[in-house]
Amino acid sequence: MDNVLDKNRIIDPQENKELDNEIEISLRPKKLDDYAGQEKIKENMKISIEAAKRRNEAIDHILFYGAPGLGKTTLAHIIANELGVGIKITSGPAIEKGGDLAAILTNLNEGDILFIDEIHRLNTAIEEILYPAMEDGALDIVIGKGPSARVLRIDLPKFTIIGATTKVSMISSPLRDRFGLIHHLDFYKTEELEKIISRSAKILNIESDLESIAKISKRCRRTPRIANRLLKRIRDYCEVKGAGVIESFLCDEAFELLEVDELGLDWIDRKILDTIINKFAGGPVGLSTLSAVTGEEKSTIEDVYEPYLMRLGFINRTPRGREITELAKKHIYKKENNL
Repeated sequence: MDNVLDKNRIIDPQENKELDNEIEISLRPKKLDDYAGQEKIKENMKISIEAAKRRNEAIDHILFYGAPGLGKTTLAHIIANELGVGIKITSGPAIEKGGDLAAILTNLNEGDILFIDEIHRLNTAIEEILYPAMEDGALDIVIGKGPSARVLRIDLPKFTIIGATTKVSMISSPLRDRFGLIHHLDFYKTEELEKIISRSAKILNIESDLESIAKISKRCRRTPRIANRLLKRIRDYCEVKGAGVIESFLCDEAFELLEVDELGLDWIDRKILDTIINKFAGGPVGLSTLSAVTGEEKSTIEDVYEPYLMRLGFINRTPRGREITELAKKHIYKKENNL
């Protein structure tokens, strides 16, 4: 049975190129009306898009921030599609030199969108080049060095930068201030996730009952990327162990194999909770100690695992370290005793 589903961390909200390739290609909505959730952002975007169309101008620069997997990249593609313009995609770490950015900017067409993922990881030198490009629509290139150096200004076509980040606090104020539209993507409601899963199942020609869709929506940590990923893994299981139809009892068996419980916790989450409870008497325990005992990177615990555990009310961060809550103890006890 271990060959049916692999041991990749299915509920990791970070993008996984291998796992998410099909999601990126086929499941991404093309229009705002097909995009479930983030209703306030959608309304704001509709107004901004319509205004840009009427004035025949590029839409203002946009910054999307929020947890991984909530649809920042999808929104960028939808905006480009709604405006009928091209979109070029890059990331903060990929732009290492000024020449890299210059090459991208000079290849943009009128009205195009440049989507920069992980924009908080742009280095200062790149940001300095980006400022006049965003503000004045010009690219300043320094030719020569020392007293004889001169600046060559190249006018750029009107374009829009859409930045995406999971850490808005790490974006410098000068860069952040140059975005006319800044939106925070929040976690999704259960009914919104059910719509997303139902739509994805239809696109992938997966037959499923409402009970199974509800079970997936409750285990996806309120994140569409995880919801679609779980749907695909459940489909794989049902094709091998059943008739290819996702049924509730097969859903339960697949989740058991994936080690994902009814709250969306997997074996790594439970390992962290179990470590604090049984090895440190419920805490407090420092992050470095927790990392050493569990074998997980400090940044991974802090950025990937803890946010969801804290949102469930299972972990408290205190000046002395991480502490477990009574809610977490009850959940772990329930799982250990199959209650």
